[in-house]
Amino acid sequence: MVVTLVVAMGLWASESVRHALANVVAGWREGAASGGSAWQLPTNAALVRARQRAGVRLFRLLFHAVAGPIATAETVGAFLGGLRLMALDGTTLDVADTPANVRAFGRPGSGRGVAAFPQLRAVALIETGTHVLCDVVLRPSRCGEVPAALRLLRSVGPGMLLLWDRNFHSFEMVRATRARQAHFLGRTKVNIVLKPTELLSDGSFLARIYPTPTARRRDRDGITLRVIEYALDTPAGPGQDKYRLVTSLLDERAFPAEQLAAAYHERWEIETTLDEVKVHQWAHPRPLRSQHPREVVQEVYGLLLAHLAIRTLMHQAALQQGTDPDRLSFTGALRVLRRAIPRAQRTWPEAFPFFATTS
Repeated sequence: MVVTLVVAMGLWASESVRHALANVVAGWREGAASGGSAWQLPTNAALVRARQRAGVRLFRLLFHAVAGPIATAETVGAFLGGLRLMALDGTTLDVADTPANVRAFGRPGSGRGVAAFPQLRAVALIETGTHVLCDVVLRPSRCGEVPAALRLLRSVGPGMLLLWDRNFHSFEMVRATRARQAHFLGRTKVNIVLKPTELLSDGSFLARIYPTPTARRRDRDGITLRVIEYALDTPAGPGQDKYRLVTSLLDERAFPAEQLAAAYHERWEIETTLDEVKVHQWAHPRPLRSQHPREVVQEVYGLLLAHLAIRTLMHQAALQQGTDPDRLSFTGALRVLRRAIPRAQRTWPEAFPFFATTS
């Protein structure tokens, strides 16, 4: 029941914990499955103690057991040239302002002062075609995103094309991604030295990157990659938004520069995915409700598991209609699940044995 409760907290994030549980069991209590049971909702204090007993490890293991890519060959927009499109990025989540949470997660500061709430940092890997969160690393806000992103490569493998923003580019990210036998398409900062070694027919060029300036001078331990440069028009004028991409896809005939430039902008799907979790599920800017660090992490995994349920439902619906999952409404699917869960408990009790009805 506690596992279901924590996931339900991710579906009814704006409700109290007790009301989230009430929504889950409403149909069971009303229907024939109750059998006249006098079962009552636990008190808030009892629910807090139950969550504390459940801990975090169970939810972390559950998430990693079920999370992963779900797109099939029939999924519209999930692949490029047979490669599964993946993306990584990070965000922060405000948590309840308690002394324990401040100690565990930190309260970020800036030139304008410190943040109103302590924050937890989440770095995520998604499948862009379905918005499914495939892996996540949770850290205190003081921890950087790049080390967490390197850890996410554990979930990257052959047949994938990993997209990243310029803040994640590094020699180690390139080396580690190729070591996982995955391909990459990432943006780089302007200060990265990329000297052309071969010009290609589509305007891109080959270059080598090195682990250190000394290795570059001595031309040692370099990795060959392909560089694609282009600019987009903005309200400030034509060609004002300049991009420089690097990729392990070296064949310009199989993967033309124009095609890769268009594919890179699929990276923004992770921004939409994180927005789904933070805004539509969690009702940001309200902080997460849990008062203690272990329950904060538990609550986040509940949000992620609920998001996985919503996005899996949306993918199944998109496959049935032969449409792109991006064309379906996330908030609409969230409302459907909220209505369906009590209804499922109200009918066919033998098929949904949520609670035992006999002693």
